Amino acid sequence: MNEVLAPAKLTLSLHVLGRRDDGFHDLDALTVSIDEPHDWLAIQDADSGVTLAVRGPAARGVPVDGTNLAARAAELVRREAGTTAGAAISLAKEIPSGAGLGGGSSDAAAVLRVLGGAWDVDGERLAELAAELGSDVPACLAGGAVWMRGRGEVIEPVVIEEILRVVVVVPPFSCSTPAVYRAWDELGGPRSERVVPAPYGTSHHLAELRNDLEPAAEQVESGLTAFRTAIESVAGQPAMLAGSGSAYFFCVEDPVRWRALPGLLTDSVDSTAWAGATLDRPR
Repeated sequence: MNEVLAPAKLTLSLHVLGRRDDGFHDLDALTVSIDEPHDWLAIQDADSGVTLAVRGPAARGVPVDGTNLAARAAELVRREAGTTAGAAISLAKEIPSGAGLGGGSSDAAAVLRVLGGAWDVDGERLAELAAELGSDVPACLAGGAVWMRGRGEVIEPVVIEEILRVVVVVPPFSCSTPAVYRAWDELGGPRSERVVPAPYGTSHHLAELRNDLEPAAEQVESGLTAFRTAIESVAGQPAMLAGSGSAYFFCVEDPVRWRALPGLLTDSVDSTAWAGATLDRPR
């Protein structure tokens, strides 16, 4: 049995450059892997086929059939390898769905790494399968800090010399990524006017953090603005939307405050919060 961590993907800064002819959007985004929140996968050999069981605090509503990205990833690798062997996947789900944290994509990337290694599928082909599965999967497969470009399939690993400490806060509602991108199109492709100072350790990559999807996400989910105002009041600093939402995050340099802030937030605002730190690329 292989047990593997599937870390959340946090988008530090996201520029949407426009809508492509294929219906996707061109992106320019800096993303990092963080240790909290995370999912765990246990993957066992099976005689044939792919099975998936899901449990954990974020398991509600997560499909266990072939529409789940982890199951789809297993089937793609199985087909690519031309094997009759199967896999039984047990997924312990902590990353909330619809939060903009790439949970499903990270699960799929973990499956690609494990089964690709077990069934001798080379890394270049795994990257192609990742892009076939979804726009966030290539970044999750690469892991660590990366620039995402194109629709997400163009990945450039970067070095962030210091570990970044972040606090991730999720409201009691989610955002639909397709709905947010549709709203961005309908709004005329806005560039977000709200920026947050770039965190320590990233100044040679970024001058500031900006998320161009924030105006669209606020239109799709009317509670986002009030939620952000509430958590910023508790934290005493600006928050940045994670991907297409609904999660927000703070970069926190002081380790004592970093550990304390999640409890302060959840005591004051209806939310779930984690203290997370950036991870290197998976080996």
